Amino acid sequence: MKKLRPYVRPFLITLGVLVVVLVLGFVERATDRSPITDLQVSVDGGEGMHFIDEAAVRREVLHMGVAVMGAPMGEVDVPGIENSLRNIPSVANAEVYRTLDGVLHVKVDQRMPVVRVFNADGSSFYIDREGWTMPISPNYTARVLVVTGALNEAGARDGVRSVFESDSIMAVSMSDDIHRLAMKIGADPFWNAMIDQVVVTADGEFQLVPRIGGQRVLIGNGSQLEQRLAKLKLFYEKGIPLADWRRYDRIDLRFADQIVCTKRTTP
Repeated sequence: MKKLRPYVRPFLITLGVLVVVLVLGFVERATDRSPITDLQVSVDGGEGMHFIDEAAVRREVLHMGVAVMGAPMGEVDVPGIENSLRNIPSVANAEVYRTLDGVLHVKVDQRMPVVRVFNADGSSFYIDREGWTMPISPNYTARVLVVTGALNEAGARDGVRSVFESDSIMAVSMSDDIHRLAMKIGADPFWNAMIDQVVVTADGEFQLVPRIGGQRVLIGNGSQLEQRLAKLKLFYEKGIPLADWRRYDRIDLRFADQIVCTKRTTP
């Protein structure tokens, strides 16, 4: 008996593992046969975004052409539901999972636009925080920075795509620069409150349009963006009293170590 003692403990551990595996397998098979009795949907609408709501997600899940409610859990195509939801332009991510109580849980994260781009032909689209384009919605308009001007960006035609792609279409696009500018403005409470529109000129340069003053702020092609915005903020805070903002038609930041202001020719 003493000779067998060294082998007893490993044997019992192995036996315990096998029992656990068998029990889990039984539970999983039983769960797979259990019907779906409820569908719970949650939508992350971060910061008040309402491009898609729980009702729309529920309709998408229940009208995929395959019965969900009452279907055995093991027959529900979870990856297929996730892929279908992720194909909705306003959806950034979708997670679907089942629980032992017969509930199918669906969690959807919306895309979070930071800028709306208007092309010269009137077409428009959004760019989200991660740099993905998304079409406008007939049901909801996000209050974000607006960029207009001499633009012909592909995002309005091609649906969801990354502004950082390096194909031939995006090689001539300004969407990546627009995204970078929008992220910089949105990250600073001062600029987020001050700037609500940007105009792109025919030579690809940016002009900011402040809410107060009505002047155009020329910042060039987006290079040295951080330094130029810091210089402008200092100018607003120290160099020009609030009452005098409307005196200027243009504020030019494109020159090194100086700010060139052009006064209005008419009151």
